[in-house]
Amino acid sequence: MKFTTINELQNFDFHDANINGIRFSLDNLILHLDNVKILPTNTTNRDIRTMRTNNLFLTLEKSSIIKFINEGYKIYDPNGKLMSTVEDSPISEENYKKAFEDLASCTINNIEQNDNIYTISIDTEDHTYLLCVKCQRNLEDWDKYFNL
Repeated sequence: MKFTTINELQNFDFHDANINGIRFSLDNLILHLDNVKILPTNTTNRDIRTMRTNNLFLTLEKSSIIKFINEGYKIYDPNGKLMSTVEDSPISEENYKKAFEDLASCTINNIEQNDNIYTISIDTEDHTYLLCVKCQRNLEDWDKYFNL
């Protein structure tokens, strides 16, 4: 059985979801994710508990990237003294595809929605990317529920 929800992003917990892939298809941004938690408030969740799924496709329809940055960071010595600072570095549009490929197998820290702006925080082994997308609506598609 296939499950689909529309504009129910708040009924999922994407923290620690694994990224299998990110791609643009026409004007849609599609994230292929594993280990997504489905909250009891989700309209398709017949259980009254949090479940999880793999192979979920999160589609941000009619989307455009507002901002895509490799977030900066600070390096401290063991005594807490600042040794160096790396500033935020924006990802240029011609490098989106390569950056999306590099983010496969990384994890999502969180996804926040504020009106039609989606902010996706992605953790790599040593730093974070921030992807801000404007879109009209979100779709979530998956096949199975699993127990946590």
